[in-house]
Amino acid sequence: MQISAVRDAIADAARAVVLPEGIATLTCSGYVPDSVNAPHFFVGEYEQTFDRAMGRALDELVFTCRVLVARTDDRPSQRVLDAMLSGAGPASLKAVIELARGAAGEYALGGLAHDLHVQRIQGYRWYEHAGATYVGAELMIKVIGDGST
Repeated sequence: MQISAVRDAIADAARAVVLPEGIATLTCSGYVPDSVNAPHFFVGEYEQTFDRAMGRALDELVFTCRVLVARTDDRPSQRVLDAMLSGAGPASLKAVIELARGAAGEYALGGLAHDLHVQRIQGYRWYEHAGATYVGAELMIKVIGDGST
């Protein structure tokens, strides 16, 4: 798998969320940004396990992605974040990212990986990023694919 392309494809998939009316469009990036235009989703760190199948046939990556929401008011900010962290609905990051799995028999992320799965949410808290404070959380996304490319 080409990790940079996978990161960008995850960010592209996340752009499809539909936030509640009156909330700015979700901005997304495949890398940790220098500054954030909230609400913002980005692909951060990752862990890679090589050789899950013989002959470099399969590698596994787990990406730590973050979503940050501006801290204009505690309750409305957390409601927007909650909508994005829900398992279903138009603002669900899980739902829109997993649409990038493709149809049955197709590769995920437009052919970049065999499959992906949004495994869990963690770290729901206040985040400091580039000198500003946001409410946010981490999404753990597992991606499997060919280790020989």
